Amino acid sequence: MTPREVLALCREKDVKAVDLRFMDFPGLWQHTTIPVVKLDEEVFEDGLGFDGSSIRGWQAINESDMLIVPQPDTAFLDPFTELPTLVMICNVQDPITREDYSRDPRNVARKAVNYLKSTGIADTAFIGPEAEFFIFDDIRFEQGVHEAYYHIDSIEGQWNRGREERPNLGYKVRYKEGYFPVPPMDQMMDIRNEMMQTMIECGLDVECHHHEVATGGQSEIDLRFQPLVKMADQMLMYKYVVKNVARKWGKTVTFMPKPLYSDNGSGMHTHISLWKDSEPLFAGSGYAGLSDMAMHAIGGLLKHAPAVLAFTNPTTNSYKRLVPGYEAPVNLAYSQRNRSASCRIPMVSPSPKAKRVEFRCPDPSCNPYLAFAAILMAVIDGVQNKINPGPPLDKDIYDLPPEELAAVPKTPGSLEQALDALAVDHEFLLRGDVFSPDVIETWIHYKRKYEVEALRLRPHPFEFCLYYDI
Repeated sequence: MTPREVLALCREKDVKAVDLRFMDFPGLWQHTTIPVVKLDEEVFEDGLGFDGSSIRGWQAINESDMLIVPQPDTAFLDPFTELPTLVMICNVQDPITREDYSRDPRNVARKAVNYLKSTGIADTAFIGPEAEFFIFDDIRFEQGVHEAYYHIDSIEGQWNRGREERPNLGYKVRYKEGYFPVPPMDQMMDIRNEMMQTMIECGLDVECHHHEVATGGQSEIDLRFQPLVKMADQMLMYKYVVKNVARKWGKTVTFMPKPLYSDNGSGMHTHISLWKDSEPLFAGSGYAGLSDMAMHAIGGLLKHAPAVLAFTNPTTNSYKRLVPGYEAPVNLAYSQRNRSASCRIPMVSPSPKAKRVEFRCPDPSCNPYLAFAAILMAVIDGVQNKINPGPPLDKDIYDLPPEELAAVPKTPGSLEQALDALAVDHEFLLRGDVFSPDVIETWIHYKRKYEVEALRLRPHPFEFCLYYDI
């Protein structure tokens, strides 16, 4: 869509407001709204000013002025606003130099794709994430000097089997048994149907939706794979739709990886494949029908996984999901079909176009622009340096003898360990100026100061269970 086509769409749909959105550094969508009469073709060139010092992890107050530049090809009609509103995603620029801002996550993703093209390896990286989330009925939490707690409730939660609900109709999803029972056990089908239909109306290509493994309303809606930047854009639309549809139903959604103790957490298994001249490059005659390029891509992912996880699993809560026993891949290995390996080769179709690598570590708390870019850069490094991933691990990893399991590399056990890995291993991210040193340093500093250290300083409620009577 061109600027003129966007303006024509505004007239056709009687749009009254234009919502301009961009991604902050940690990973939340931000927005500002203008009357439609203020949108003209010059805005697409000149952009609009905003205060960059008020955005987390961005500019200092003495250099706060920045520009958002709307991208016409991202336009869609907001399905939730009462006033007819058109939404566009923006790039962020410096108002003096007109250079794309290095800490704009969308710019990092765009640079990753451009770097891929410059290498001659491929011209397209297709990404297909499978984001999981919880639909809750109620959430309360607080953190203060004298108290800290959270309380979650769900009509589906197994913990409510004995609750007086006048009437309690049963059909509570048992722990780890939420995958795939039909209604009435699955009480979220109508909500997910509305989420799916709303996504389709916004231009997203939805493949399927279903209840996920955990109790308490865990769900998944899958989108068809798209080029990297487009898919990152769509993941923000995806979250926006899911949260707002849930709100219409009087419910709340979280993409927090591990909100429930003792049941499965929410991952975002991410499929990647490289293409050139509209031809898939990961299909071949090797293991699981993979090409040498695909095997080297796996080698790059496994080698750099500890550092990549600083972006794909960027919260302290992420590492409460990455523990043995919950399908979460803590062992850095690859396999066909085996879902306990961090890199899996799905065996779903004989078509070369379906051949891809599934990286199972990521979770939906990530900033998709940074996460997908980091995954791609690890893949490129593996291909460029012909990194051998070693032999596959086609056994049940959790049933391996202790001495054999000990030889399998592990994911970091905490966000702090992932950030330490990133501090040591980030040269592959700097190529092509995709992740600038400033981006790496700011990310590590922000995460350590505002998340790792902030959590370390606070008493945990479970510590009172363990230690209060000492």
